Amino acid sequence: MEGENLIKDRGFVAAPLTFFVVVIFQLLSKRLDQLKKKGSKNTREAELRSEIKQLLREATALSQPATFAQAAKLRRSAATKEKELAQYLEQQNKEINLSYDLYGKVLFASKVVVYVILVLWFWRTPIAIIAKHLVQPFGNLLSWGTGGHLTGHVMVGIIPWLILSTRVSKYVYRFVEF
Repeated sequence: MEGENLIKDRGFVAAPLTFFVVVIFQLLSKRLDQLKKKGSKNTREAELRSEIKQLLREATALSQPATFAQAAKLRRSAATKEKELAQYLEQQNKEINLSYDLYGKVLFASKVVVYVILVLWFWRTPIAIIAKHLVQPFGNLLSWGTGGHLTGHVMVGIIPWLILSTRVSKYVYRFVEF
């Protein structure tokens, strides 16, 4: 009875709410990783690539011995454009990685803060009550941090619930593509 009153005091939505928070953090983390891998296309990059292609096309069109010097000049200018493009891409990648690293650190810090708040809020309070025969070998592990026992039931603590929610959401996101 004591555990059921605690569940009613904190609300019956504690378990789904914490699971939802964990899923949101997993979704944001996965989306950030996808954006970091994909990168971004820039108009300057496309412009440089088209200029390089145009110069190389013009150089191959000038295949006569009389126009060899002009073709060599076009090839050299295409090579300098390629170097410029490489420098631009390197600078762009550094900026992108710095910004995504910053976003990743902010996401991780907010995740830690929210988890600590959840642990402090629900410490010694059961998140859910499950029949003991359903979680037979893991009952004591799941009830860690709840501070009480019910006859025939296991009270799930916040830390095991956060760990379980994180593992389940990672498992689901492994098979679901966004």
